[in-house]
Amino acid sequence: MKKQVKTIFISLVLLSACGKSSQHQHQDDAESSDNPNQALYDQIMSVHDEVMPKSDQLYQLKKELQDKIAKSIELNEDGKRQLKQTIKELDSADHSMMEWMHKFKPLPDSANQELAREYLENEMERIKKVRDLINSSLEKARGELGKK
Repeated sequence: MKKQVKTIFISLVLLSACGKSSQHQHQDDAESSDNPNQALYDQIMSVHDEVMPKSDQLYQLKKELQDKIAKSIELNEDGKRQLKQTIKELDSADHSMMEWMHKFKPLPDSANQELAREYLENEMERIKKVRDLINSSLEKARGELGKK
């Protein structure tokens, strides 16, 4: 029961965070011609929006791997260790997204545009690393489960 409550809570937090960034983006659309960094911000949000929905997949594959460890009699210790490592990678990918969302705070339009640009460029690199981590951990987990 506690796991279900935790899952629901995490899902609500994620949806809330995505909704806020979406609302912020829509507000900024009207100002995009005034802000030279808007295109970069939009690209960052596009990468975020591409991988954020994969959080459910991370959770589902983690659960399947845990079930495989618990139910597979013929799985040796090395196999279990490998599956546990894959679970850790899924958790790390999910944590990376949560951490990125928590720390992402674009500078206001009134800020120095060069500083804002530098910040956004750094954030673009960070979110790309998060995307790569999520995609690679999903691919590895699917491989462990014999899925494509």
